[in-house]
Amino acid sequence: MSADAAAPDPGRHVVVTGAGSGIGRAIALRFASDGARVSLLGRRVSALEETMALAGSAGSLRAHGCDLRDPGSVRAAVASAAAAFGPVEVAIANAGVGGPNGPCYQEEGAEDRFDELVSTNLGGTYRFFRAALEHLAPEAPDAALGGPRRHLVAVSSILARIGVAGYTGYCASKAGVSGLVRAFAAELAPLHIQVNAVAPGWVDTAMAREGLDGMAAAMGISQEEALAIAMKDVPLGRMGRPEEVAGLVAWLTTADAQGVTGQTMDMNGGAFMS
Repeated sequence: MSADAAAPDPGRHVVVTGAGSGIGRAIALRFASDGARVSLLGRRVSALEETMALAGSAGSLRAHGCDLRDPGSVRAAVASAAAAFGPVEVAIANAGVGGPNGPCYQEEGAEDRFDELVSTNLGGTYRFFRAALEHLAPEAPDAALGGPRRHLVAVSSILARIGVAGYTGYCASKAGVSGLVRAFAAELAPLHIQVNAVAPGWVDTAMAREGLDGMAAAMGISQEEALAIAMKDVPLGRMGRPEEVAGLVAWLTTADAQGVTGQTMDMNGGAFMS
C-alpha cells in the first residue's frame, strides 16, 4: 500500500461537534489541515470562530450553533452544514460534559447531574448521528473495494472502561457511547458505513485540568501534585495531547482502517489494557 493510503481524502465534508475547544478543536484543525471542508458544531459560536481563526488558510471551515440536547437544534445545524458544504462524509460526535454527579447514596432532592450527563454525552451522540445520517453522502460504487467511505466516529473515554466513585453519570454515558457505536456499526455495515469510537485517558484539556483541580482540592494538594498522583496509574507516565487523539480519529477514516468498525479504540498511555 502506498504512503498516501494513510492520508485522509482531501475535500471531504467533515462535521465535528464540540469543535470549540480541546479534543474537538484539535480534530477540526487536523481535518482542515488535510484539506477537508469542516463544519464546526457547538453551543458557543464564539469558541467555534476561534477554531476557525486558528485554522488560518487551511481547509474551509464554517460554524453552526446548536444544542445537542435539543433534537430540533441538532437537525437544523446539520442541515445547515450540508447546505453549505454538501453531503456529510465524516460525522464526529465529540461534544460532551464532564465532572461528577455526586455519590449514589445522596439524599433525594440533592443536586444530581446524572440526567444532564447522560442526555448530553449519550443522547447527544445519538441525536447527532441520526441527524448526520439524513445528510450522508451517497455510497460510492466501489466502497466495498476500498473506495470513498462514510464514517461515524464518537469520542468516548477511559471511564467507559473503569468505574470512578461519584462519576456514575459520566461513566454510564461514556460506556453507553461504546454500546451505541456497536449497535450502529452492526446496523450500518450493509451500507458500508463504518462506525467507531476512541476512548482517551488523561488528555491535556481544560476539562482534564478541572478534574485535577477537583482532585487537588479534595486532597488539599497542588494541581501539580495531583497530576503526579494521576500519572502513577499511567504506564507511559504522561498526559496525552489533543492532537494525538485527532490523529487516531483521522486514521479511522482512512483506507488503512477500512476493516475497522464497531470498535472503541483505547488511547490512554496504558492506564487500561484490554
